[in-house]
Amino acid sequence: MARVQQSLFGWQEVESLGELERLRLVLSYLPDEQLMQALERERGQGRDDYPVRAVWNSVLAGIIYQHPSIESLRRELLRNGQLRQRCGFDPLRGTEAVPPSWVYTRFLKNLLAHAALVDAMFDELVRELRAELPDLGRTLAIDGKALASHARPRGKDAPQLKRDGRRDLDADFGCKKKKETGADGTVYERVTKWFGYKLHLVVDTRYELPVGYTVRRASAAEAPVAHELLEALAARQPELLAATEYWLGDRGYDDGKMVEKLWDRRAIKPVIDIRDLWKDGEQTRRVSHLANVVYNYRGEVFCYPAKGKPHRMAFGGFEAKRETLKYRCPAGQYGLECPNQGKCAVKGAVRIALAEDRRVFTPLARSSHAWRRVYAQRTAVERVNSRLDVSFGFERHFIRGLGKMRLRMGLALVVMLAMALGRVKEKQQEKMRSLVQAA
Repeated sequence: MARVQQSLFGWQEVESLGELERLRLVLSYLPDEQLMQALERERGQGRDDYPVRAVWNSVLAGIIYQHPSIESLRRELLRNGQLRQRCGFDPLRGTEAVPPSWVYTRFLKNLLAHAALVDAMFDELVRELRAELPDLGRTLAIDGKALASHARPRGKDAPQLKRDGRRDLDADFGCKKKKETGADGTVYERVTKWFGYKLHLVVDTRYELPVGYTVRRASAAEAPVAHELLEALAARQPELLAATEYWLGDRGYDDGKMVEKLWDRRAIKPVIDIRDLWKDGEQTRRVSHLANVVYNYRGEVFCYPAKGKPHRMAFGGFEAKRETLKYRCPAGQYGLECPNQGKCAVKGAVRIALAEDRRVFTPLARSSHAWRRVYAQRTAVERVNSRLDVSFGFERHFIRGLGKMRLRMGLALVVMLAMALGRVKEKQQEKMRSLVQAA
């Protein structure tokens, strides 16, 4: 009979060792020392049956290994001795080292009081990543993401209800409308409603990593929050924002003041989709200094010959010093026949100042192929939102209250950034976007 040599480790142990590498990456590169010292100072000379650092590490493990609740995490800690040891619990105590539920409840309550330190970790990780990835932040995209509360909407007696952690007294209703085209060409409006909150996220489109965020009630409008996020980035990440070339956003962020602020104050080219706000069925407007040149709200420019239909003019580039967009005569550019060629006001090309209409005319012309190519990168923020749902558990959760939602989102994002930083520094950049792949 053939003899088979027994493996020193079982398959489950080998897989567990590989899985623990993901936790090692986060623990190694997360700048959490300031937070740990603050929590340990608060504990003072009290009992240390469940060390602050070990409990903190286990909370991070719950995020990394996608546990939907503290009880799920505790069950894993009771089963997995290697995980307990990696988190820092005393191996000699065995399962007795696993904190009971009330310890986590108290720890998370204390952590909530130090949410500013979680934000500081986020900022520090962004700075460290930019040191490793110098082009981080060149193109930024902003988007809002619905965070459903999964709690029952409060009634009229909400002000009298006691905050006991079971109700969600902060959430409210949000609504998002989107126009879509059916298979038969019919245009209809899809309305999405939810009760809860909204994440406003700024993401680098190349590396698909967050660089700024905030969580608000679901009813918060996107455009005003975008202004706040831009100013927060200018204050907390000035070097990153100074290197930003494009700022992308969907129609929810269409705002003339934002367009002006981005270009006039930050020299950032806004690439923000536009809504049709023209009234009374207005299709085109005449360029103020040109009698036969008009434009529509999408930034397309047309010239009218003496006879016949208008022709779309060819975009000829942006002149930064003059703050004008150049458009060329369609007859000369496309070889069209025009009876007025050489006689009309166009005479080869015209210049249209951005001041003609700041929402319509932007440094990267809306009518150009480059605008569409850059705007297509906005899908990066949607992929990050999808990872938050699938890998970080925000599709189904048990979070109640705005403060808790902000904290839980902040923890998820610092884990995402710490994982990416560890991948980059350990030459695994191809895995930097993944939470689930083993190191």
